[in-house]
Amino acid sequence: MTQSRATIGSFALAASLMLTGVGMAHAAEDYVIHEDHTWVSFTVNHAGWADAHGMFRKVSGDIVFDKDDVSKSTVAVKIDATSLDTNSEQRDRDMAGPDFLNSGEFPTITFKSTEVERTGEKTGRVYGKMTMAGVTRDVVLDAKWNAEKPLPWDASTIKTGFSATTTINGVDFGMNKLVEFGIGPEIHIRIDAEALKK
Repeated sequence: MTQSRATIGSFALAASLMLTGVGMAHAAEDYVIHEDHTWVSFTVNHAGWADAHGMFRKVSGDIVFDKDDVSKSTVAVKIDATSLDTNSEQRDRDMAGPDFLNSGEFPTITFKSTEVERTGEKTGRVYGKMTMAGVTRDVVLDAKWNAEKPLPWDASTIKTGFSATTTINGVDFGMNKLVEFGIGPEIHIRIDAEALKK
């Protein structure tokens, strides 16, 4: 009888530890975007001659990432619209004007997820609301989780990394002059982001 009780007690303890472990494994984790290691770039066709390239140099945000149930994950990103860099100061000023980004009046571009859907082992779609030039539209990102590991020189700091792409129509965000200038209007966006676990 004593041995039986001990065995039952051992099973109960093991079950408790297993349940605790499962709870920990499924917990969502918080990350902050590493601004120096995040790139938001885009290409847009220029009158058929070539694709023009640009990027935003100041990006910040937070990610809640549940590796076991990505539907519990969230993304919130802020982009400084005044940090636009198209490799031409004059073009940057033009794009900042009221006919395009209007970054004087609307200096921040935001994206906030509404749903995250798994499509593969490390891929998914991130649905959300993007606000640019004072206009909010639904946007879908095709995303890939690349890796998570500690920094080589600091094992206590964990970093995770994602890549994502989407295509938007600039006219949908009120940038009607794009067509007049032979630009786009489709804008192809690529995001490569590294984030530090909090």
